[in-house]
Amino acid sequence: MFKYTCLNPIAAVGLEKFTGNFEKTEDIKDAQGVLVRSASMHEMELPDSLLAVARAGAGVNNIPLDDCAKKGIVVFNTPGANANGVKELVIAGMLLASRDVVGGINWVESAKDEADIAKMAEKEKKKFAGTEIQDKKLGIIGLGAIGVRVANVAKHLGMEVLGYDPYISVDAAWNLSRDIKHVLDINEIFEQCDIITIHVPLMDSTKNTINSEAIAKMKDGVIILNFARDLLVDEAAVIDAIKAGKVRKYVSDFPNPTTAGKEGCIVIPHLGASTEESEDNCAKMAVKELMNYLENGNIINSVNFPNCDMGICSNAGRIAIMHKNVANMISKFTGIFGESGYNISDMTNKSKGEYAYTMLDLDDPASDEIVKKLEAVDGVIRVRVVK
Repeated sequence: MFKYTCLNPIAAVGLEKFTGNFEKTEDIKDAQGVLVRSASMHEMELPDSLLAVARAGAGVNNIPLDDCAKKGIVVFNTPGANANGVKELVIAGMLLASRDVVGGINWVESAKDEADIAKMAEKEKKKFAGTEIQDKKLGIIGLGAIGVRVANVAKHLGMEVLGYDPYISVDAAWNLSRDIKHVLDINEIFEQCDIITIHVPLMDSTKNTINSEAIAKMKDGVIILNFARDLLVDEAAVIDAIKAGKVRKYVSDFPNPTTAGKEGCIVIPHLGASTEESEDNCAKMAVKELMNYLENGNIINSVNFPNCDMGICSNAGRIAIMHKNVANMISKFTGIFGESGYNISDMTNKSKGEYAYTMLDLDDPASDEIVKKLEAVDGVIRVRVVK
């Protein structure tokens, strides 16, 4: 029996996926698994019993990834589960900025008590008419699950689309329309596009991807959209560029004092993945990932350990080892099993950065003595008997 806890409300349609082998607990100290959305875990004391954290969403900046890795706690996210909801809001943001729909609505609200509001509207509407997006050039930074969907929809709307992603996955490449121009230099996005949208994870290397230097290269009157993370954009530089007439509109899904209520900014209250469908999809995927890892040892969609999938174990035993990604580890593991008379029927080893993950299927269940010998190997972080 495994125990899990929820640090945020998780959609019931996801929790219903748990089998009778799982029980909910309110105390993280008793849990082997955690489900979380936005709750910050950075100041939490993570118990030794905790094996996995599943984030019902894509961003994991609320989770201490390095600390989890050092303790052998796998952190999952749910890439693509909320992609359609975010994609639709990005397209809506593009239209709101291009046509100044918000400005027009605000004018109507201010003139609602005027008896001749209809006649006044005919005179005022030119201020909010804006431009169409057809034939405009859209630049997409990041061609992951969301970026690809935005690109394909924009192409169907008659836009010319440029996409930049030096790390594009095979799956994303297959899903990307052949009419999308994949550029290898981000400066082509900055210099050529009328509208720019960013869809990359927040890391040290991506912080302030759009900064004053990038803005200086952009067309006058450019529209910038940010539905990924606010720190990907130097928003103070954007505000300056709006005042200077360089940037026409900035659309963000992340309210903060820098942009909220500022001229030229359309700030949405973090609605990108807040649809009922997105929350359901994220919950179902997170639960599936958590169950697969706790029951089978398989890692799919982890952000701090490598993906590793050996299916359901049909042998007598399965053992999983989290360790540093250094030379000679596999030979040490197999040597321990060989010296103890164990036959390894199947094995896989995967690495990600400084960490690695090894799973071994055995013809006999692993003994406590074997586990202790494996734990004593220098560089081993955690040894887990899955079966």
